[in-house]
Amino acid sequence: MPSEKDGVMIVLSSPSGAGKTTLVKMLSEINNFEISISHTTRQPRPNEISGRDYIFVNQENFKRLIKNEEFLEYAKVFNNFYGTTRTPVIEKLDRGENVLFDIDWQGADQIKNKKLDYKLITFFILPPSKEELFVRLSNRDMKDKLIADERMKQFERDLLHWINYDYVVINDNLDKCFSKIKNLIYAEINSDSKDYDREYIRSHVDRLIS
Repeated sequence: MPSEKDGVMIVLSSPSGAGKTTLVKMLSEINNFEISISHTTRQPRPNEISGRDYIFVNQENFKRLIKNEEFLEYAKVFNNFYGTTRTPVIEKLDRGENVLFDIDWQGADQIKNKKLDYKLITFFILPPSKEELFVRLSNRDMKDKLIADERMKQFERDLLHWINYDYVVINDNLDKCFSKIKNLIYAEINSDSKDYDREYIRSHVDRLIS
């Protein structure tokens, strides 16, 4: 049975290009924070290694895992499947490790709906502006501008889900964003007061939508 010694589940979601993957890697350098490595059917990007960044599988193997109900969560994003298998996550939590999830809003909703008997803290990361997000996407190893345009359209859809997260953090400076998330995590774990202004976030979202 889960106890006070169990680890905490920490979800980071964001529109593509807002920085969640970088932030998850930074958080994983903190003692006792471990990344949950997702399965995916997409092709590896340059410098990605299977088992470190993702577990790369074909669609047949992914669908077999779905059929066997081995996923804690899974979703289809940009025509590729992504998913987190349950057993490694539960093993880490039972050892007292805090588990980091780099997943989209679909996966976050699934984990919340599982109502597992472990503490869950969810973060949604936003860019400072749509213009800055487009620059970040365009500077990636993209095949052409059409991919960045497609992800900008998806950004507007993803943005609607910010309200379902415990905290929304603006990534206008990577180090400051990291510190903000880290401080909120420790405040949650230790039941301390939190430095968080939800109305400011709401106004920022309104600016992004307009």
